[in-house]
Amino acid sequence: MPEILEKCIELDHHWVEFDDVRYHVQVSMKNPHILLLSLSLPTPPLETVFVGGLPFGAIEAIKAAYGVIVQILDPPRDGFNLTLKLNLSKLPQDEGEQVHFLQRHTLLVKIASVREVVLGAPLRVILKHLASRTVAPDIDQFVALVHRPNESFFLVPQAEKVTVVFPMRFKDSIDTVLATSFLQEFMESRRTAGLSNAPPCLWSKTPPLELKGVTDDELSANAGFVTFVILPRHVEGRKLDRTVWNLSTFHAYVNYHVKVDTNDQFQTHICTVLRRVYAQPDAAACGVTYSGSELCQTRPGEDQENTTNKIFQTSESQGQSNQFKFINVLAVDMPLSFVPPRIEVGGLPS
Repeated sequence: MPEILEKCIELDHHWVEFDDVRYHVQVSMKNPHILLLSLSLPTPPLETVFVGGLPFGAIEAIKAAYGVIVQILDPPRDGFNLTLKLNLSKLPQDEGEQVHFLQRHTLLVKIASVREVVLGAPLRVILKHLASRTVAPDIDQFVALVHRPNESFFLVPQAEKVTVVFPMRFKDSIDTVLATSFLQEFMESRRTAGLSNAPPCLWSKTPPLELKGVTDDELSANAGFVTFVILPRHVEGRKLDRTVWNLSTFHAYVNYHVKVDTNDQFQTHICTVLRRVYAQPDAAACGVTYSGSELCQTRPGEDQENTTNKIFQTSESQGQSNQFKFINVLAVDMPLSFVPPRIEVGGLPS
């Protein structure tokens, strides 16, 4: 955004965040200080509460976060739930003073976090009341909040705690198995890492008792249920923002680790096969030596008993052309065995 102000860059760009929120940003050369930011939110399931196409509390959250630099356009641009008109000339001026720089940076980060400001608005309302050990008025016993297209997670607000339950759903069967393994290890890591002050966290195959009144359709999940218990100390002061962000993006966090683990599993499998190939007595005779390079290409050859013909593409040094070497590799039966991925056990504030 600073570049827009300094160079008068014209923008008309679309992008998607976390596969669910679609953005459209526009800046015109005629008025480079005005930026139009439109958001298309995930399709809400029936159990969630939207007011005017937005989660309840979203308008108030936008005004509180951005103040005078933002105007909410009514109606929004076609195909979007919300269009914000940002007056970039009203950003705190960067005049070299540290305080102005920090104010400007903080506001730009809030603009970049507009997804959390809008979708996390109901969550913020409930957790702010938890900080004062009260329950927000006109709040139901169960609160469903949209976080993915046609999917929601649930809150059970009480004066002394807020129970947050995520039904974990994945379309791909392999992702489901990976996610289940990851979540089980996630729970175990939190128990053994000395995080006694962190929010209690549980994983179960079946819905927790707190959601006894929720219908079966709303609680469909093929990777189990994750439950966090948020206490007043977890939302005190600046901890509130971090807790809202981490809860709002929890499914994306799990999905990221699932995808990373899938790639790691493939690379680990390939490296294992290569090490076994290079260990064969006839590998050197075929001109194949271990150089630490990755496998570029494999092709199955004719079926043979207990063997598989593969082609390994190797690159000669000094820019010479690729050469293909045919070698027989002992067939390695490597069914997917899922090991826990890297775990970030810090998570929510203590």
